[in-house]
Amino acid sequence: MIPRYTRPQAATIWTQENKYRIWFEIEACACEAMAEYGAIPAEAAKVIREKGDVAMAAFTEADTAEIDAIEAETRHDVIAFLTWLAKRVGEESRFVHQGLTSSDVLDTCFAVQLTQAADLLLEDLDRVLAALKARAIEHKYTLTIGRSHGIHAEPTSFGLKLAGHYAEFARNKQRLIVARAEIATCAISGAVGTFAHVDPRVEESVAKKLGLAAEPVSTQVIPRDRHAAFFAALGVIASGVERLATEVRHLQRSEVREAEEFFHAGQKGSSAMPHKRNPVLSENLCGLARLVRAAVIPAMENVALWHERDISHSSVERGIGPDATVTLDFALARLAGMMEKLTVYPEQMAANVESLGGVVHSGEVLLTLTKAGISREDAYKIIQRNAMATWTKLGQPDAKNFRDNLLGDPEVAGRVSEAVIDKAMSAEMHHAHVDTIFRRVFG
Repeated sequence: MIPRYTRPQAATIWTQENKYRIWFEIEACACEAMAEYGAIPAEAAKVIREKGDVAMAAFTEADTAEIDAIEAETRHDVIAFLTWLAKRVGEESRFVHQGLTSSDVLDTCFAVQLTQAADLLLEDLDRVLAALKARAIEHKYTLTIGRSHGIHAEPTSFGLKLAGHYAEFARNKQRLIVARAEIATCAISGAVGTFAHVDPRVEESVAKKLGLAAEPVSTQVIPRDRHAAFFAALGVIASGVERLATEVRHLQRSEVREAEEFFHAGQKGSSAMPHKRNPVLSENLCGLARLVRAAVIPAMENVALWHERDISHSSVERGIGPDATVTLDFALARLAGMMEKLTVYPEQMAANVESLGGVVHSGEVLLTLTKAGISREDAYKIIQRNAMATWTKLGQPDAKNFRDNLLGDPEVAGRVSEAVIDKAMSAEMHHAHVDTIFRRVFG
């Protein structure tokens, strides 16, 4: 998590101040629940809440430094915070953390932070979806070439390309919603998760106040399969980012130039070559996606902890929690902006469709010849040899386009009319079912 790829709203989630505010909220809510069930005096819970709220409202970097100094001696972060809090609360602080264990605070806090991050990422996804929908509708019938293996295949529409990415990000949004629900889990069950020293109703109360669900069996820590699923969802979303960014990178290549990233006034592409307009945003997005996916395997390896708990997962999560969520937030925001301003060249797309002399219409011509009574095997041979004749002579003085080569073929002449061939090679036919697909995607 470095400033260059960090947005303030995402960074705030992972600040020490936010973490300690959540820690206090967990402790205060637990005390209020204990007071409600008669485990501690009601007045004590009130004092803890009031004095703690005042202390947290005035929390500064100096308080963080004080907690750090205590931890340097205690070698325990939660105890350091509780010691700091006790100085602010006074005598009633003896009721704080009763029956709880450190993992109750740490795991529940992590759940809150991940849900905060998920909410921000869902907002990001909505912006990406809005951009893709708008541009897809704008270019619903913009003819472009579809490619398989990087080679011209058949015509499609640029809007249809974008609709496919929209559908993917719509699925990714649902994945994140499910992952958020799974990670939004609270554990206030005490040592080894048996509730021996804290009433289960405390957990239920804290969970409700924090907008979480109670973990059915915490074993002292919240099971890490939940976290693995969460980070896996982030990894899949990152892969969707990279797929779209890779498409833009290919389309911006000089020999393709069907679309390109918006080039700002005053922007420079190269220190040595003043003409350069490079796909720097989409290249950056591909790199950021790799960073997000790098969190997935460590998160999965965190699942297998020893017995009721160990802390081999802790150091991992201190890194991947902030890094993966902050990086993905930045990437989604950048992707949305890139697609909102993407420069599209319909004329170049149309030119590229016909750049191979019309051979990209071979699929429909194949069907046309079979309808004229030619066997599929013979039709394929006829079309392929005429396509190759067209392809290999592109740019030469005696070159003919695919249509003329076909009509001059003795096995086609007299069996299929020019009008039928022209209809088969009409670009409009490739838009025949775009409306149907758009209804499926956008409703």
